Amino acid sequence: MTRLIPWKVRAEADSGMRELWAQTKAFTLAIAVHALMAAMVVLGTMTWKPFKPPALTGMTIEAVIVDTGAIKERREQAKREAEKAAAQKVEKDRRAQELQARKERQERERQEKEEAEKKRQKDLAVKKRQEDLRLQELRKKQEQDRKDQLKRQKDELEQMRKKREDAARQRKIEEERLRQLDARRQAEADAQRQAIAENEMREKMAAEQREFRAGQLATKGDEYYAAIQSQVTNNWFRPPTARPGLRCRLKIVQIPGGEVISAAISGKCNADEATRRSLVAAVERAGSLPYRGFEDVFEREIDFIFTYDDD
Repeated sequence: MTRLIPWKVRAEADSGMRELWAQTKAFTLAIAVHALMAAMVVLGTMTWKPFKPPALTGMTIEAVIVDTGAIKERREQAKREAEKAAAQKVEKDRRAQELQARKERQERERQEKEEAEKKRQKDLAVKKRQEDLRLQELRKKQEQDRKDQLKRQKDELEQMRKKREDAARQRKIEEERLRQLDARRQAEADAQRQAIAENEMREKMAAEQREFRAGQLATKGDEYYAAIQSQVTNNWFRPPTARPGLRCRLKIVQIPGGEVISAAISGKCNADEATRRSLVAAVERAGSLPYRGFEDVFEREIDFIFTYDDD
């Protein structure tokens, strides 16, 4: 049920009083009109003749009898009809006013319902916009949080990578320093050992060379070793540090056909590191040692003594 505010209640009360007053005036006016109409009907039904004294004409007598009861009845009936018509008019006006008032009330209620519905829809729209904005802000915040987290993870991974690279670089520097230190110590130890044993090795290798040249050149094996000496010497690029009296024993591994598989310093060698490397490189550079014609004396592994006297 529609709840009216105080000023509306007061306005409707004033309107009701005005309607009641209007209805009373209409009812009174209707009664007066009907009474006037009834009087005119009664007067119209009456026969008005000028008064004449009776004339005696012979023995004929005429009498007019007026039925006052019928006249009164017609008057009452006319009055009743007028009152009934006035009452019907008043009732009709009252019903029309009530219908108009009901229509107006229904119209007001409809307008109030429409206003209430509009307000409800407006409130819902505002609430929906607010909820959409809240969800939009929430999504923005979640997206920003995700980006921030990814950035933090990326920064942490970058820091870890840099730390690993720094650690690896420092480790390499330390390893290189230790390697150089070990190499220097090894070089010093080798130089000391070489200095101690140099005279003994020189004398022994000289004796071996003399024995090799004197007693073995006539044999096939001597020729084989001489051929190897010649081929290795031809492929040897003598470094500046090589000195006459060089004696180095090399271990050479080969396959049938003379192809060299490996070569390395084996045993005594009075050469420095550069000369040693140049001797191994000379064997490897030769590619293959003499083979054809030396099949009977071929050996897969041979100990070859390389000599250099600058002669």
